[in-house]
Amino acid sequence: MRKIGFLLFLDCSLLDFTGPLSAFDAANRLAGKTLYRLTLYSEPGGMIRSSAGALIHTERIGRTSFDTLIVAGGGAPREGLVSPALRRHVLRAAARSRRIAGICTGAFVLAATGLLDGKRATTHWRMAAKLQQMHPAVKVDSDRIYSRDGAVWTSAGISAGIDLALALIEEDLGVELARAVARELVVYHRRPGGQSQFSNLLEMDPPSGRIRETLSYARNHLHESLTVERLAEIACLSRRQFDRAFSAETGQTPAKAIEKLRAEAARPRVEAGEESLENIARAVGFDDPERMRRAFLRVFGYPPQAIRRAQRRQETLYL
Repeated sequence: MRKIGFLLFLDCSLLDFTGPLSAFDAANRLAGKTLYRLTLYSEPGGMIRSSAGALIHTERIGRTSFDTLIVAGGGAPREGLVSPALRRHVLRAAARSRRIAGICTGAFVLAATGLLDGKRATTHWRMAAKLQQMHPAVKVDSDRIYSRDGAVWTSAGISAGIDLALALIEEDLGVELARAVARELVVYHRRPGGQSQFSNLLEMDPPSGRIRETLSYARNHLHESLTVERLAEIACLSRRQFDRAFSAETGQTPAKAIEKLRAEAARPRVEAGEESLENIARAVGFDDPERMRRAFLRVFGYPPQAIRRAQRRQETLYL
């Protein structure tokens, strides 16, 4: 039996922990025995109020040991309010756990302890730039549903925690049980960790007008040559100033952002299956299918052909 501890905070998002909790609970029910012992914790223990106003009873984390510690998101982590005592609790638990995971802004807690230093991690797309700014030693990948680096896992927020839980179940007990749990929850069995979060760059709203206008220009001119020099000219900044400002406000380099914008624009057309990959690549500015293929691998974790085949399989499944 594996002990799973969920660490909660004031103003926690219910789905951040109830989604994964339901996945582990379903694994227990489907197996007909207790594979996972599930417990909710907080630093003080007692009742914790969620962002929706619901009260959740928790135990005090203390010196508890776990197979897996899952740190959920909440108001305190989002604002970087991680007390020295909580850091010690998390570090102690991590040292005694086989693995540790952060869901949504739970990544801020792990980053505050140094557990993410030098590691790849993700969080909710809206908070990715802030995580990178507050913790520059973390390799923040804002465009993944979930990420694993050694024994440390992180995921985006809300429903992405279910994807992370399914991946943990599959690692523990195999693909068949994970697939059965997904069917029980009526979710896809496997959205790959590298699959893009909800078009984060398309929704990004940088604070300064110059970077906002540059992104808007880029979205409307993807088929054109969008060099960093050209973007800096549009922003009325020097190349060096633009690089710094863009990275600070978006958490991305300009080149990586343009690549992601193009990949995000191309993906629905790839999935639709009505155009050749050559035509799609040219239409969004990749020039040729090979450049688009490399970009898809970096952004989504899969080449366009695999994504198109997967979409066809899903359409056939739900007909």
